[in-house]
Amino acid sequence: MPKKIPPLSAAKVRAAKASSKQQTLFDGDGLFLLIPPAKFGPDGRALAASKLWRFKYSFEGKARLISFGAFPEVSLDDARARRNEARRMLEQGIDPGAERKLRKVTLAREQARLATTFGMVAMDWFTVAESEWTHGHARTVRSRLERDILPLLGNTLISEVSTRDVLEVLRLVEARQAFETAHRIKTIIGQVFTFALISDVPGVNGNPAAGLGKVLKQPRKKSMAAILDPVELGRLLRDIDGYAGSHVVRSALKLAPMLFVRPGELRNAKWADVDLDGQVWLLPVEDMKLTLKEKALRKGQVHTVPLARQAVEVLRALYPFSSSSAYVFPGRAASRVMSENTVNQALRTMGWDSATVSGHGFRATARTMLHETLGFSPDAIEAQLGHRVPDRLGTAYNRTQHLDERTRFMQAWADYLDGLKAKEDGSV
Repeated sequence: MPKKIPPLSAAKVRAAKASSKQQTLFDGDGLFLLIPPAKFGPDGRALAASKLWRFKYSFEGKARLISFGAFPEVSLDDARARRNEARRMLEQGIDPGAERKLRKVTLAREQARLATTFGMVAMDWFTVAESEWTHGHARTVRSRLERDILPLLGNTLISEVSTRDVLEVLRLVEARQAFETAHRIKTIIGQVFTFALISDVPGVNGNPAAGLGKVLKQPRKKSMAAILDPVELGRLLRDIDGYAGSHVVRSALKLAPMLFVRPGELRNAKWADVDLDGQVWLLPVEDMKLTLKEKALRKGQVHTVPLARQAVEVLRALYPFSSSSAYVFPGRAASRVMSENTVNQALRTMGWDSATVSGHGFRATARTMLHETLGFSPDAIEAQLGHRVPDRLGTAYNRTQHLDERTRFMQAWADYLDGLKAKEDGSV
């Protein structure tokens, strides 16, 4: 027959003092008061005794121990009430210790839910995502967050952001006729919620931005202004030859349609990458318009730009004017590149408006005419444009693909442009 344990009294609990050894005062049914050994302060005086309520029980054949707090914050009656509740759980097959942990987790999640705003999660997402972007794209996304998204959603609990809230943000963007931007902002908000779901942010169970693209106004699809008429292109080329600005800018204008690289790639060209004798420009992938991830994957590779005889002539004539700089097209300071607006501004100065031609539009001009007029293969043209071109096995474009054909058509293209300049009726 088990030994009967006399219950504790409130007076005994109050009177209990710490000694040199740990003490255990039992109340029965697993409840006891634990008094650790006495502790002394720097002055040698004994510190107040700690009196800690503990409950010992067995669950699924294993001994367990949980805390009920400390006396006097938890009185004897309170401790007994907690013991009795724990024993009722045991009778129902519930582990009171596991149940307590679950309640703590639930409480912590609820507290986190009540403290986590959309703005907090959005900035966490941005910090992670920007490592995959170019600096320019990161600036654009951050600007959209700060200008259009966070003013309305930033201080709202992310668990309480509704589809109506997101739509309100998007309608305000549409109100200024920025229809394409509205779609991009919807994407950003959706990516924040996807990040929240993956990160298990409390209270986030879905994506309120999902499906909203169907109720937004569709932007007009617009492409970069490009000339596709041979007569008009010939007239532009003659105007470029007669450009009255600086030799550096005139050279850039001549090479832009001839090489049809991206405007940023052209203006950032470096003499160290140009081999005039070998008639080739080896453009490092780091200087191309690629994501940071693609640049990391292709680190050390180059995009080969074959140089036609005419391109080499332009570059040789330019060399005395810019060889003191690392850049082929330096700005006013030799240490800096030409401004990104220089080519387009020069076109405007010559009377060519933005609806007719742009620096980037030369790529579309070359893509169309090289295929439709000169008959070269689309895959080779896309490869020269620096686009990904899968082969028959699905392998992504590599830097040597179609190089022989590209070398041939770069010379044929330069010859064709010379012919357009010479014939005002567009015949070659």
